[in-house]
Amino acid sequence: MSHDTERTPVDVAVGVLVERDAAGREGRFLLTSRPEGKVYAGYWEFPGGKLEQGESVHEALARELHEELGITIGDSHAWQELVMDYPHARVRLHFRKVYQWSGAFEMREGQAMAWETLPVASAPVLPGTIPVLQWFAAERGHHGPTHSG
Repeated sequence: MSHDTERTPVDVAVGVLVERDAAGREGRFLLTSRPEGKVYAGYWEFPGGKLEQGESVHEALARELHEELGITIGDSHAWQELVMDYPHARVRLHFRKVYQWSGAFEMREGQAMAWETLPVASAPVLPGTIPVLQWFAAERGHHGPTHSG
């Protein structure tokens, strides 16, 4: 058995920031690019980061989004989980939807941001982001490609 399948996954909180209209219907969602110097630099993903010792997924997400984007989030809602094997790490992604935040977006790591709908225009998309786009497509009745590439 390879070491890749035996690696303990690193827990990562991922924020799926979604705009809602007056009727509560979900609209655009936020993607950010991975900053220079990180693995997969330039790839687009949902923002977030690793859980620190003793943190809940929500606490880690709130901390990471404040550190990376300069915003303060309200509640976050558990949505999906996914384990991804990347060459550099095995990660357990905890996707949480966020509908309320305050503060101005500041790209504190030099990353870019884009408000997207399906199919996503930003490219390339991080492999761990593709299943999320497929979940959105299923929820929203979207048929056809979810992203380019």
